[in-house]
Amino acid sequence: MTYSLAVDIGGTFTDIVLRDSRGGLSVDKTLTTHHDLLEGFFRGVDSVLGKAGIGADAVDGVVVHATTVVTNALIERKGLPTALVVTEGFSDVLAIRNEHRYDMYDPQIEFPEPLVTRELTFGLKERVLADGTLALAPSPQDIARLAGEIRVSGARAVAICFLNSFANPDNEALVAAALARELDGVFICTSSEVAPQIREYQRASTATVNAYAMPISQPYLKRLSDRLRGEGFANTPLIMLSSGGVVGAETAGRNPVRMIESGPAAGALAACHYAELLGIDRLMSFDMGGTTAKACLIENRTPLITGLFEVDRRYRFREGSGLPVTVPSIDLIEIGAGGGSIAHVDDLGLLKVGPESAGSNPGPACYGRGGQNATVTDADLVLGLIDAENFLGGDMSLDKAACDDVMARLGDALGLSPVQAARGIYRVVTEAMASAARTHATDRGVDYRGLPLFAFGGAGPLHACGVAELLQSTSVIVPPQSSVLSAFGTLVTPVRLDLVRSDLTRIDQLDWTRVDRVLGDLEKEGLTALGESGCAPADVTILVGADMRYVGQQHEVTIIFEADPRLSRDTGALTAQFEEAYRTLYGVNPSHVPIELVTWRVVARGPLPQSAGRTVPAIAAGAPKRHRPVHAWEDGQSVPVYERSTLATGQTIAGPAIIEERETTTALPPGWSATIDALGCIVATKG
Repeated sequence: MTYSLAVDIGGTFTDIVLRDSRGGLSVDKTLTTHHDLLEGFFRGVDSVLGKAGIGADAVDGVVVHATTVVTNALIERKGLPTALVVTEGFSDVLAIRNEHRYDMYDPQIEFPEPLVTRELTFGLKERVLADGTLALAPSPQDIARLAGEIRVSGARAVAICFLNSFANPDNEALVAAALARELDGVFICTSSEVAPQIREYQRASTATVNAYAMPISQPYLKRLSDRLRGEGFANTPLIMLSSGGVVGAETAGRNPVRMIESGPAAGALAACHYAELLGIDRLMSFDMGGTTAKACLIENRTPLITGLFEVDRRYRFREGSGLPVTVPSIDLIEIGAGGGSIAHVDDLGLLKVGPESAGSNPGPACYGRGGQNATVTDADLVLGLIDAENFLGGDMSLDKAACDDVMARLGDALGLSPVQAARGIYRVVTEAMASAARTHATDRGVDYRGLPLFAFGGAGPLHACGVAELLQSTSVIVPPQSSVLSAFGTLVTPVRLDLVRSDLTRIDQLDWTRVDRVLGDLEKEGLTALGESGCAPADVTILVGADMRYVGQQHEVTIIFEADPRLSRDTGALTAQFEEAYRTLYGVNPSHVPIELVTWRVVARGPLPQSAGRTVPAIAAGAPKRHRPVHAWEDGQSVPVYERSTLATGQTIAGPAIIEERETTTALPPGWSATIDALGCIVATKG
């Protein structure tokens, strides 16, 4: 028997999945220990190993990890002092940003403070022209002076971002090597390594985020690797990336900016895995955990990919209000609140939910850890959707009295009863999530109506049917072990690295010799990184894509080509694929306008992990184990409660009903029914 292990550290819970070579799973869920993430990591690992009756030495397969360590460092500003080195005259690049206002009519809009202060931004005389010509190399004297200034400043990390370095990285590489010799123990990265793309501010922001996170991520991953080795695990860990692949800890440590959305990306990959198993081409994944909820559109059983996303937004749904990061990532939308999101009354006396979250400490009031605010989880408990005595299978009892107290105070502020206030929270958060998902799909030219909703996360199955109704969908799918599905997703994704490099040129003027050089360099970098993860070159698949636009446009359309363009050297095929994608997105094609290629993309991907099918035991149809009053749909309505493990394949449950398993609960409103399919999924339909 071969065992593989996955651990996903979220904002509230840490999820652990142990999978054997026959598809059997042992899982656990424990509160995230923010003071030391590895404490919760190994507490959960010890628990699942104990359930399986094995030791660490039996885990001879992969150990895959998704973590919020980078996200937490950015949002909470836990990083060490970081310096930024720029071309002389461009020291205000982070403060000026791109001069875009995400709300033209609000004079009080806010942006996150730059990670690097003006005092730690240093200019250096150097210049690379737009075509990559080296006009001025930095002098040794200026570099020595710069090293001395950084040493005095106390900076522990340095990002280097020179003008046009995406076209020629020589000056950045020269300065990085010199600073590495002069500044012992200081973490250094260059923008040409992290994000070799056009647009100066986005590139500087990405390099800065990466440098800021390096002093946290590299020691963390080293401690993780050392402890796994010390406890007897056979293999070094693989780290989940935002783009939906996994790489070795060493590669991830050099590029922590690629880990920001690692957990949610794993969930989207698990949704794709089930789309393959179920034979569904299109669906929307809906991941609602303890801190946030996210959605992802799955088209042709593949998630959409974006080349730009934001972190630390001042306003959750306002694009442009955060720190831009130009690395490939699965295109996720944060669509509302998680279980710990706090409800409050605003200045107009209206009920609002989030964006503040109680997290795992103190957590919702019902956790009994001192939480003083009503949250979504508290509302679910008051409404009877979850059971205070059966939370996490009874391992974690909920404090109903504390929950009733905070909900009564919220109700008093609104002039409502506690149950009415809880029902208001439930409806507000459901409406907000559906609205955000609707906008996300529409902006990408995708008709969301009727798409099945694939629900997972600790709170996802509780709210999925309500969200589906608002999205005009009549189908919800809840997979087995849905609460820990993001951790499971890390075990069904290949070793993969997405690489980019800008090289602006018109399609009708494409220089194939230059294309060979650019793509060859990216391919070599991908093969090297996957080699560090134990992937042989012969097992690596190379996919080629590009960001393209019509001349004069500001934004590009990303395309993954059907075949490597270096083989046919057919610009007509590139044009046809771009025009088809553009027409799908915008409905028209200004075909008389020339097309330009802005950025090349290369995906280096290893083989898919061997996937054993899940065996669903043959059991007799289960009856409700009890009834309890539920207030979500009608006050005090008596609703049957089923135990998930007693439901037989093909058994149908009519709503209203509750289906409980150890880590999560599925709520079926009136008018819905659910059937257990051959894979053990709950397939809920309306009507």
